[in-house]
Amino acid sequence: MAAPTPHSILVVDIEGFGKRSNPVQSSLRDSMYEVVRHAFADAHLNWADVHPQDRGDGILMLLPAATSVVALAGELVRALDAGLREKAKIYTAAHAMRFRVALHQGLCQRDANGWVGEAINTASRLVDAQVLRDALAAAPTAVLAFAVSDEIYRGVVRHDYRFVDSSTFGPAVLNVKELRQERIWIQVPGYPYPPGLPDEMPADDAPLGDPRTRSASPEGRHAARPDPSPRIAQSGGFSFHGSDVRVAGDQVAGDKHVWGRRER
Repeated sequence: MAAPTPHSILVVDIEGFGKRSNPVQSSLRDSMYEVVRHAFADAHLNWADVHPQDRGDGILMLLPAATSVVALAGELVRALDAGLREKAKIYTAAHAMRFRVALHQGLCQRDANGWVGEAINTASRLVDAQVLRDALAAAPTAVLAFAVSDEIYRGVVRHDYRFVDSSTFGPAVLNVKELRQERIWIQVPGYPYPPGLPDEMPADDAPLGDPRTRSASPEGRHAARPDPSPRIAQSGGFSFHGSDVRVAGDQVAGDKHVWGRRER
């Protein structure tokens, strides 16, 4: 068995693949490979460097350590999104194609039957994570949802390299099989923040007060919402709120102005 070598691991999976008929599944697979290959070309990444492992409803891709992880997390994801949107314009609902995408990195080892390694297992867990499925399901206008490991987030995403916007990623916790309390980060292109994420864990990778922290954390999202206007009692008299004077009831002498209308 060869010695393990570092790789980036990118996994693509088609949403709802198993619910389709066999002819549609076959067509979706052709379209999946077409979109992925074109995205690599658009991101200036060499498909010949990829070791693709077919998953039936997806592809697990091993890329050499020299491959830019910044390009994978930024330009490639944008190219995948663009390619899927092009297909969406011509596909029927029965042939709709949306991706779950995951990115991780680590040591992988080749044997007589393929590739093996904990990093491969982790990438597979990421793309199959229920929280990633939920984020895509909660985003009807999106065509993909993207998950990265905490390692990728800390090393690449949080630094806001070109084509990578950390403010659009939200944290989640993965508890599945051998992964316990594993932090991952999710992005849904086209959305300022991924929908459908649980509000159970704040982002703590940026200092408090940093706009990225406020936008990514549950506290920041709630703080951005304006407080509702105070309710006015429907009894007679006057109610005072700060510098605004509001009139409730009809105990008014002279004219009464309600939301800009003048009544007599």
